Amino acid sequence: MQRIPEPELMEDIDQAAAYANADFEEPHNQFIEEFKTRFSGLKVNGPVLDLGCGPADITIRFAKAFPECHIDGIDGSEAMLAAGKKAVAAAGLKERIRLFNRRLPTTDFPRQRYPVIISNSLLHHLHDPAVLWDAVSKVSEEDTTVFIMDLMRPDSETEAAMLVDEYAAGEPEVLQRDFYHSLCAAFLPEEVEEQMQRAGLRELRVEIISDRHIIVFG
Repeated sequence: MQRIPEPELMEDIDQAAAYANADFEEPHNQFIEEFKTRFSGLKVNGPVLDLGCGPADITIRFAKAFPECHIDGIDGSEAMLAAGKKAVAAAGLKERIRLFNRRLPTTDFPRQRYPVIISNSLLHHLHDPAVLWDAVSKVSEEDTTVFIMDLMRPDSETEAAMLVDEYAAGEPEVLQRDFYHSLCAAFLPEEVEEQMQRAGLRELRVEIISDRHIIVFG
């Protein structure tokens, strides 16, 4: 199946609310556990950049998993950030999590460099995936830890519909629709590897971790 791009930003208030209230317990916990597995000896005690933080669910989970870090989350959607700021306040993490309205490509990052960069489900939204890898390069130190998780495009639209039925049947219609479109907009592992080669990020690895997810890490 050829990639079918989707809108880069989720700016609708109802859409943002649906995401903020959705049950992402399984994949978002997997994000944290996969990070811990890949970097089991890493002490995360400094600044972290979360690219495409959305309503900040993973941002909050990461902050709780690594209580000595503080996180800057950036996202291009004001609606998503509004939901995220409410969630951060409710979690009592306003002193450790800052959220900023930024849309890639940008040079206006909260800090010049970060020792840890994370991102979840941003890549498939981007019409030009190079802007993500350029951002990673811009704000990386020599030994920055990078961990990115995203969807993987299935072989056909039929398979995409089957994945929606399996994993999102109980979610609101807007989430089912967005999940389908996101699967169709996702990249294949070999496409991501080519993107990183072009960006000069040859030290990062791509790994399939489920029937619908890949990670990029190193």
